[in-house]
Amino acid sequence: MKDWNYENEQWTKLPAHLKHLPLFTRHLDMFSMVIRFFWSLFLKFFFRTYIQLRTKGSWSDIYKNHKKLLIISNHGSHLDAVSIAASIPAIYWLDLFIAAAKDYFFTNPLFTFFSQHCLGAIPIDRKDRKGEAINLILNLLTNLDRIWLILFPEGTRSKDGKVQDFKRGVSIFAERTQTPILFLYIDGNSKLWPKGAPFARPGLLTIHIGPVHPPAPIEKVYQAYRDWAIQIAPDAFVGSEVEEWKN
Repeated sequence: MKDWNYENEQWTKLPAHLKHLPLFTRHLDMFSMVIRFFWSLFLKFFFRTYIQLRTKGSWSDIYKNHKKLLIISNHGSHLDAVSIAASIPAIYWLDLFIAAAKDYFFTNPLFTFFSQHCLGAIPIDRKDRKGEAINLILNLLTNLDRIWLILFPEGTRSKDGKVQDFKRGVSIFAERTQTPILFLYIDGNSKLWPKGAPFARPGLLTIHIGPVHPPAPIEKVYQAYRDWAIQIAPDAFVGSEVEEWKN
């Protein structure tokens, strides 16, 4: 990916997979708004009829108190990003974005269209060595008045449903932009759509909305997340069964 200067009008010549982001478009994209409206109707139908989505906690209070958030969650299936979006009222979606792997979500025109206009995805090049993805997210967090950014700090889907160690990116974004971190835990994701399965099976999926944590080093963020989430799912972390048995 070419080096882009995000501070000038060079945005008009950006690659197509970046042009949907508000930092560059500088206006509301009506086409994306219409697509997202119909996408929200589909999600509402899907998560009421095929998968029963439950949300523990309130999004409205969080929206009033936090204009900018990094929303982090465990990552066990392809249901995760869309289920989080489905749990959030559609009126907040103009400010909602998802950090998505460029080598998966932007691999062909169909996936790219879906990622841009349905997910509001920010492409993350997992092989990036120049820090372009980091600079892109830092600019969005710094320059947008409102942004909720969904991140999966494990970096990839868990193979066994256990929460893996967190990557440093979350803390880099939080500490450099002083953006707080909201904890979510998705219960049932790896059971309904385990890694390697062709599609999800029907069942119950529950999203737990947790505390908002201040910017901190990744070790502290992980420990705080673990301390909170283990109360919901005691067997969700490596070694947690042993610790519970000892206690």
